[in-house]
Amino acid sequence: MPCFDAPRVGYLPAGASDRITDVPGVAVGHATLSRGEVQTGVTVIRPHGGDEFLCKVPAAATVINGFGKSIGLVQVQELGVLETPIALTNTFAVGEVATAQFRQAVANHPQIGRDWPTVNPLVFECNDGYLNDIQAFAVSAGDYHGACRAAAADFEQGAVGAGRGMSCFSMKGGIGSASRLAATAGGDYVMGALVLANFGCLPNLMVKGQALGRLIGNDRRISRFDAPAAEPEKGSIIIVLATNAPLDARQLRRVSRRAAAGLARLGSVYGHGSGDISLAFTTAYQVPASADGPAPIVALLHESLIDPLFEAAAEATEQAIVHALWAAATVAGRGGRRRLAITEALPQWRDFF
Repeated sequence: MPCFDAPRVGYLPAGASDRITDVPGVAVGHATLSRGEVQTGVTVIRPHGGDEFLCKVPAAATVINGFGKSIGLVQVQELGVLETPIALTNTFAVGEVATAQFRQAVANHPQIGRDWPTVNPLVFECNDGYLNDIQAFAVSAGDYHGACRAAAADFEQGAVGAGRGMSCFSMKGGIGSASRLAATAGGDYVMGALVLANFGCLPNLMVKGQALGRLIGNDRRISRFDAPAAEPEKGSIIIVLATNAPLDARQLRRVSRRAAAGLARLGSVYGHGSGDISLAFTTAYQVPASADGPAPIVALLHESLIDPLFEAAAEATEQAIVHALWAAATVAGRGGRRRLAITEALPQWRDFF
């Protein structure tokens, strides 16, 4: 279970660590940049420990609100597979990280782009410019490679990696993760979620039915320096769902849509300026890159049995966002701006649950 205290949402049981890495084979790594006005980083999710280009996993995405600058979604939607690790970073670093993914794939397979097809990089972003000097273009290819090397089942949450400079409901946001167990008539499966949480208006924040955002906003003990400004929704959230349930890309797209239910439970309205994207993948089987390899023969979960996975996706997403808020520490960055940790802004939070 997480090494930090946070409200427990929902009723489904969690996996052993309550993280996306409860799905066997999944690993997460961070590279964190914290140098004065540079507060940013890269987070990488690896679906398995092998070669993602040669051994692809089924995947699909849902664009809840499209105010985003990600790369690679078009081919994922068309072909329904992942070819690289999933990378998360800030908006202005998308090109740098995508180039690093190109170079990584070509270094492993010089035939790519010549004798073989090209590779589809997959990079998601949120704008961390409130705390981070995003115009410094500080993220490098080395940071992406460092996050890949650090990928493991045990990883930190909060103001780390791509989440270092992110804000959530005008509090400190960042990386959060959770897992839920889904019992179906076709078998028992794990649903894991990882979020890059950088969204929400403070007055809308609801946790387990408690209007915590309004309590924080009305708290006179918070200094004017620390008080979050009343501002419209203009952040973003990236939600990555992983499961070991045998689903195809069409079914995974249905699962990815249910992340929006977990997002809404906390008070998001998917505002005009918010880029809200959910991607789901399964580790139940792999698709070979070459037609020479045998195609997988998989007994997919019947459509009528999928509801427990929908519930698990919504609940794991909600819990992952809560974990992002409660794991994050207060961070100061560009121009002396600060985002308070919710545990600092509302130290008596346990009294409400």
